Amino acid sequence: MKTIKTFVIAAALATVSFSSFAAQIGTVSASDNTLDGLESTFAAKAAAAGATSYKIIEAGGQNRIHGTAVLYK
Repeated sequence: MKTIKTFVIAAALATVSFSSFAAQIGTVSASDNTLDGLESTFAAKAAAAGATSYKIIEAGGQNRIHGTAVLYK
């Protein structure tokens, strides 16, 4: 019985997403000529805001790439 209980708890914890452990502290947007440049801009903005991580939630464009990222602490 204890084994089943442990398995159920482990399975429940495994399905919890990362964002539920990290606090969302805001969003940032940026533009650049390349996707690498856009990601570098997000990294710099996240560091300036004191975020420990970020997740790019959208990026697109033709001649100039623009995007939005969520910051987490």
